[in-house]
Amino acid sequence: MGKSSRQIGHNGGVTSTSLNYAAKAPKINRPNNVAVGTIVWLGSEVMFFAGLFAIYFTLRSVAPDLWEHGTSVLNFPFAFTNTLILVSSSFTCQAGVFAAERLQARSTGPKPSQWGMVEWFFLTYALGAIFVAGQIWEYATLVSEGIALNSDAYGSAFYMTTGFHGIHVIGGLIAFLLIIGRGYAVKNFGHKEASSAIVVSYYWHFVDVVWIALFLIVYVLR
Repeated sequence: MGKSSRQIGHNGGVTSTSLNYAAKAPKINRPNNVAVGTIVWLGSEVMFFAGLFAIYFTLRSVAPDLWEHGTSVLNFPFAFTNTLILVSSSFTCQAGVFAAERLQARSTGPKPSQWGMVEWFFLTYALGAIFVAGQIWEYATLVSEGIALNSDAYGSAFYMTTGFHGIHVIGGLIAFLLIIGRGYAVKNFGHKEASSAIVVSYYWHFVDVVWIALFLIVYVLR
């Protein structure tokens, strides 16, 4: 049999040959536990919103007259503008992730190209807050038009689907504040802080994708 590359000295110790072999051995890159857990949790959220969509379509199929009246009251241009605001926040969020990946927490200059994670996440937070404020204004307008949560099946379906999404957006805004605060608090912004920013971006992109589906279902498919 051939000699093994792993040699043992006379005193039972491991020689330099085996140490060199160990140094050249491929490293195993394990996935981030927080990222994996977040992705699994978002999978359960997909099922949750799928259930809401099923409720929406079921009620719509049994009460088409209510949907004809309810959708005629919706302000499509306003909802479309609000949608563009939320979708644009995904791009600013991803810009913050790119800054976090290069371990840049704060800006190095006034130009957006010099912004760090904190500045981009502040902008993302502002866009998300504008979206929530717009949704609240839309709710107030619809209530004045007679469409409320307890008015009929359409009102219940509309507020359940869009309302639960709004709650998720607010949760994302709170997460951004925590990440921004962490960016100010730590002295050395490292991979741990960057991983937290990336995980929050997963959630925010998910929220945006869900709203696009909601917008198409509620405002486009009348």
